[in-house]
Amino acid sequence: MPFFSIIIPLYNKENFIENTLKSVINQSFTDFEIIIVNDGSTDASEIKAKQFIDARIRYFSKENEGVSSARNYGIALAQSDYISFIDADDYWYPNFLQEMFENINRFSNQKVFSAAIEIETSAKIIEAQYSIKKTSDCEIVNYFDASVKTTAICTSCAVFHKSLFEEIGNFDINLKSGQDTDLWIRIGLIYPVLFSWKILARYVHDSNSLSKRKEYYNKKMDFSKFTDAERKNPALRKFLDLNRFSFAIKSKLNNDKINFENLRKGIDLKNLSSKKRILLKLPATVLKTLIALNLLLIKLGLTNSVFK
Repeated sequence: MPFFSIIIPLYNKENFIENTLKSVINQSFTDFEIIIVNDGSTDASEIKAKQFIDARIRYFSKENEGVSSARNYGIALAQSDYISFIDADDYWYPNFLQEMFENINRFSNQKVFSAAIEIETSAKIIEAQYSIKKTSDCEIVNYFDASVKTTAICTSCAVFHKSLFEEIGNFDINLKSGQDTDLWIRIGLIYPVLFSWKILARYVHDSNSLSKRKEYYNKKMDFSKFTDAERKNPALRKFLDLNRFSFAIKSKLNNDKINFENLRKGIDLKNLSSKKRILLKLPATVLKTLIALNLLLIKLGLTNSVFK
């Protein structure tokens, strides 16, 4: 049985999948299997993926049902106790699995392992900024406290013990936006995160990502499922308020006044910065101008997020 099962959901990433697969195959730690789940690609993704001949690769093809379905499909097929995901346009440094293997041995009681990432824009590669206080090369952190700036769990830079999914469930296939965050919340309510400060992966900013499409706007996170939990957990409440803010802004941009008001009313404004409070009050036309400027800054590599 391999030590790691690496799941790669693949949908129309013909321009990226080769670099992603090379970054996995060229890992210094070699005891792993790769599970590629082609989620109904309509471009040359399948052809490019199948060019790689390696006994560790297991290739599967299914009808298009979304990235969550593809990841869950891979989880069911995984033969290892430790599962990692990498999106088909992201990149691992050669020591990713070796570092994760060493951390698993050092912190054998932990079930969630992650590391710092960098972000590739069209113009520049920049390091992600975290709300974690650095005291050592690794930190055991509360997910919600650690994710005020950048999430402490990036899908393409984390490892999970397989038993975790048996306990809390898999990715929610009904969500097309925020499905990662939904799972991280469920994990964070039970488990701490072992976070390494070493930059081990690169997230490629893709403006054409499916999760950014307007047609998926109504298939977003359901905050109500965490109502009881956030009453008892201030860190979760603040984390959810930051996410409510993000979806409220999207609602205003989509001229969804009802949803905007419902989200705005659910936010404890003390959990938002003064800048975010101002943004909530701005008209959609001004917000669109600010977003266009922010996207330009992202392309120039001068920032990595909207309204942080």
